[in-house]
Amino acid sequence: MELINDFLNLTAPFFTFFGLCFFLPPFYFFKFVQSIFSTIFSENVYGKVVLITGASSGIGEQLAYEYASKGACLALTARRKNRLEEVAEIAREVGSPNVVTVHADVSKPDDCRRIVDETISHFGRLDHLVNNAGIMQISMFENIEEITRTRAVMDTNFWGAVYTTRAALPYLRQSNGKIVAMSSSAAWLTAPRMSFYNASKAALLNFFETLRIELGSDVHITIVTPGYIESELTQGKYVSGEGELVVNQDIRDVQIGAFPVTSVSGCAKGIVKGVCRKERYVTEPSWFKVTYLWKVFCPELIEWGCRLMFLSGHGTPEENALNKKILDIPGVRSALYPEPIRTPEIKSE
Repeated sequence: MELINDFLNLTAPFFTFFGLCFFLPPFYFFKFVQSIFSTIFSENVYGKVVLITGASSGIGEQLAYEYASKGACLALTARRKNRLEEVAEIAREVGSPNVVTVHADVSKPDDCRRIVDETISHFGRLDHLVNNAGIMQISMFENIEEITRTRAVMDTNFWGAVYTTRAALPYLRQSNGKIVAMSSSAAWLTAPRMSFYNASKAALLNFFETLRIELGSDVHITIVTPGYIESELTQGKYVSGEGELVVNQDIRDVQIGAFPVTSVSGCAKGIVKGVCRKERYVTEPSWFKVTYLWKVFCPELIEWGCRLMFLSGHGTPEENALNKKILDIPGVRSALYPEPIRTPEIKSE
């Protein structure tokens, strides 16, 4: 056995390199041709039933409007009941023929089952499940006194998607439907102070990649890995190390800094377009894909860059980070951030 492993240790890199040199050109030509056909025969979601979690703000809200504009029937769920009703009313005005809201918390398994049950009870079917609900926690790991307070991040970001998917899967099989998993580029671009958020998104990515293999062609899965998108998260709303919900634009500036923030409406358009084309992965903005290549081929450089941009040095205030200093240069903030991000107005609970 050891002899076989020793042989593979020597030969596998060599054969992999030359194998990819021969395989990649025809493979990407096939992918190009396939993308043309996917564009021509893109799915028409008019009358289809779409369930969106975390639909009261951010990407979830804009996805509701984008699906509504295409005539889809919507089941929207979130914890903020009043805000959810406002989104539902706008979705009806935009063009959705039928919208139902479900006030629920996806971190609770019983709520996830109830979300799906009420959707099926109202519409009788389910075509698209969009697992969008998520929260962000920002804190250095060593500053978290009680680790159990971080459970909410995994419970919402990861387990919430798992619970809802399990409840919806039988109906998605019946309709040969689609699952949209809202992961993040944070799954590989691991910024400091976001360890549990990054872990939850990496778990989500790997879970749905595994599920894609298990389900085959019965249910199509699109994994979304956004970069920095205009939302409440990029407006500075997050869960602190003490487990409290806070709004702090200074820390937001440190965590986002010199990275340009994409409009949420453009992101939603790109996601729905990719889902209808049966794309396996959607990254918005698309240039963020290159960060994955840097992570694979130059991980040390990514780690060094993160320390340089996000950390200010031991014992110094977080606001002294290079990211924040760049953003404070006159004109930089207006060039990189959309207006709602520059002058945030967080909607009340």
